[in-house]
Amino acid sequence: MAYILVLYYSRYGATAEMARQVARGVELGGLEARLRTVPPVSADHEATAPAVPDSGAPYATLADLDGCAGLALGSPTRFGNMAAPLKYFLDGTGGLWMQAALAGRPAGVFTSTSSMHGGQETTLLSMMLPLLHHGMLITGLPYSEPELLQTREGGSPYGPSHLAGQDGKLPLSTAEKNLCQALGRRLAGLAGALRKSG
Repeated sequence: MAYILVLYYSRYGATAEMARQVARGVELGGLEARLRTVPPVSADHEATAPAVPDSGAPYATLADLDGCAGLALGSPTRFGNMAAPLKYFLDGTGGLWMQAALAGRPAGVFTSTSSMHGGQETTLLSMMLPLLHHGMLITGLPYSEPELLQTREGGSPYGPSHLAGQDGKLPLSTAEKNLCQALGRRLAGLAGALRKSG
């Protein structure tokens, strides 16, 4: 069965909750959602993560990416950019790039920050760059989603975002959840339409 890969890195849980909401939207849109995360990176080059995380989603493999009908990519912001663990994983996808394995598949991005002006939009845009190199079809959120004009928390036409607060503990608002689910539904719909036309 076709699936949308919801691939994310989360340090304190906010991005993981966004990923779950995106996955809910994918399934409301009629496709399977496959939740996957990536291990943290370490300055100690001998450090290795266990093969399976202690909790949460399993670690992503290149096969998860190769087999997906579409991709939702999520990361907390790190100085206006995606977190290093997610970038590290994407840097290892050169073999898929050489085969144009992901070309023509829909993709969207989402992020969480501790402050409203903590780099949400630059993080979303920076996450799109490797996806464009892979030839993926980037989708954001249209202004037909009413929360984009009403939210006082996160939300962007470039993709869902979340304001986690200084301690990273603010829960997702109803608007933020709705926008995450909207991205999931949009990816599922696009992937389904592309598969029918192909």
